[in-house]
Amino acid sequence: MKILIAEDEFTTRMLVQVSLENWGYRVESVVDGNQAWEILQRREAPHIAILDWEMPELDGVEVCRMVKEMERENPPYIILLTARDSKKDIVEGFDAGADDYMTKPFDDNELRARVRVAERLVRTQTSLTETVAELKEVLNQLEMIQGGMTVCPSCHKIFNNDDDCWYSIEETVTRQNDPHFIHTICPDCSGK
Repeated sequence: MKILIAEDEFTTRMLVQVSLENWGYRVESVVDGNQAWEILQRREAPHIAILDWEMPELDGVEVCRMVKEMERENPPYIILLTARDSKKDIVEGFDAGADDYMTKPFDDNELRARVRVAERLVRTQTSLTETVAELKEVLNQLEMIQGGMTVCPSCHKIFNNDDDCWYSIEETVTRQNDPHFIHTICPDCSGK
């Protein structure tokens, strides 16, 4: 799994990166919020982002807000890693859209545990999204089948609601985009 680190302080960035790489993660690191925002907008953005609060350009909280406003089925899981430790700051970080919050200096074991939780949640969310998409497709097919087809009893043409046209049975069956039909070869024909 790929993780983004956005941290302007070199030592902290390297400590986090080395730890993550030692635990088997692929890491992309940047030094400011603008770079982090650019990466997180990509189609193949990292699933987890560890952001410092205080960075040049955009700060971590601004990046959190912008990421959470994106219309994505699976937005990245964001961990704010910051020296800010007041209750007010923690609440502000979560209100901005952070999924987790850690204070510096960080403990290696705690970071590993929190990243593992993030990874589990990301995998679960991805699986749920795929399952929902499959269920929607099945429901669409069921609705089409239950809705029935309008067939002319004289010429046996079939009415297509999508384009308000009548088609012969052959035309209807050969149209690959018609959800009424699931195209497969029957056992009798597969032996030919």
